Amino acid sequence: MGANLTTESTGNGFSHKKISSSTMVVPVHSLDLWKSYIAASKVNNKLLVIEFTATWCGPCRYMEPVMTEFAAKYSTDADFIKIDVDNLAVVAQQFETSVLPAVVLVKDGKEVDRVAGVKKDELQKKIEKHRK
Repeated sequence: MGANLTTESTGNGFSHKKISSSTMVVPVHSLDLWKSYIAASKVNNKLLVIEFTATWCGPCRYMEPVMTEFAAKYSTDADFIKIDVDNLAVVAQQFETSVLPAVVLVKDGKEVDRVAGVKKDELQKKIEKHRK
């Protein structure tokens, strides 16, 4: 789950930049994918940044570009995933998310920190703190 920015040729003299999924916030829609990310966090010593969100949540939409920015900036030190609380309620309940958006930071399979609400600066400080 590393990150790469590549330039691809379109064959007509043009090229475009493509960001691999690990430099983006990856939506997690299944328990199997969720389990693979949490298992990887136990062995790869990488910070796992989990954004709990919902389609109906206005503040969550505000945080979307922030999370994308952080995913690109910290791609070598952290994996970023997004979980819709309505799709994977069991995971949201496991982390006792009661305020949206909620961002939970996990390292070695364990929660190390969290930020509830729209708090870009606080989130960035906590990512900086736990990413290494």
